[in-house]
Amino acid sequence: MGKMTAVAGPVATLTTEPGEDAFRKLFRFYRQSRPGTGDLGGVIDFSAARGTGPSASKVVRSQLSVSSVSEHDAHRAGLQPVSKWRAYGLEGYPGYQWHWVKQCLKLYSQKPNVCNLDKHMTEQETQDVWEQSKEFLRCKEMNKRQPRSLLEKLRWVTLGYHYNWDSKKYSADHYTPFPPDLAFLSEQVAAACGFQGFRAEAGILNYYRLDSTLGIHVDRSELDHSKPLLSFSFGQSAIFLLGGLKRDEAPTAMFMHSGDIMVMSGFSRLLNHAVPRVLPSPEGKGLPHCLDTPLPAVLPRGSVVEPCSMEDWQVCANYLKTARVNMTVRQVLATDQDFPSEHMEEKKRDITIGFCHLTDQDSRIKRARLNPDS
Repeated sequence: MGKMTAVAGPVATLTTEPGEDAFRKLFRFYRQSRPGTGDLGGVIDFSAARGTGPSASKVVRSQLSVSSVSEHDAHRAGLQPVSKWRAYGLEGYPGYQWHWVKQCLKLYSQKPNVCNLDKHMTEQETQDVWEQSKEFLRCKEMNKRQPRSLLEKLRWVTLGYHYNWDSKKYSADHYTPFPPDLAFLSEQVAAACGFQGFRAEAGILNYYRLDSTLGIHVDRSELDHSKPLLSFSFGQSAIFLLGGLKRDEAPTAMFMHSGDIMVMSGFSRLLNHAVPRVLPSPEGKGLPHCLDTPLPAVLPRGSVVEPCSMEDWQVCANYLKTARVNMTVRQVLATDQDFPSEHMEEKKRDITIGFCHLTDQDSRIKRARLNPDS
């Protein structure tokens, strides 16, 4: 109990705003936190041997299904053998990173996938975001204020079944083929966690700047909640808040570092969560240590991971010096399940809470997007 009190200590100095719930209060605390001070003392760090911070007593080792994924398939997906993974759970809640960074920036951002830029630009203007941005990013000086490239204005991309931000639903008629390499990666991770037969059907890629946040939300728009939500983080670290079923339950804060994978399943699948803060590399350098070197020249036979040219690596590295990329993958439909007909949908009141948009500190519509009732 003494350790838990330390978590609540700094938060208690924050005055509660009228109508503010426990989750929003902690979200605001970490949004205003100062790196290098005691403000982050309550954040769990899984990169330590067993997690550090006052909430480390919540951290427990999780068992993986090592035999479910062969070493060959793990290598093909750009992963270490499952026997070398360190998996953790939270009590109280029932290798080759450059390939995936490059795919998020260079390939997955292309048409026919959908992105936030589509709302403000023509299809021709957003046809190849990478080609329009690569020279600017490759030569960009990080210590100078310069206009942002098109790639730096990217906030989200949807894959597979494209999520409709207005209706908060998926539909059969708004679909493009899901990337096979990302599907393979997701299937291996899900199998290692005991979810054989997982199908990667929808993905949302979030592109964070250092001043970006992800508001409090629950991912409940999928029709099958028995399957896990997989989250892959690359680039700068972030503070991730995992709450309860209700907003008045104070969340647990933890770091998400580059290369970390989070699996939300079972009871945690429908919990409130958010990202109040993206933090620069704790090593004081532009890139986290694990991203210092590009992909090896020789890759495993049959690998879905592709070589990354030095030119592409330079573009990705300059981008990630001030950014974080997150891939979330989910299965939308249960086996043999179809989308409900429009007639049935009209009879059914929509009470779905959907995904929450990324926001920037300087966005004119930030406060509207952060409205917990929006």
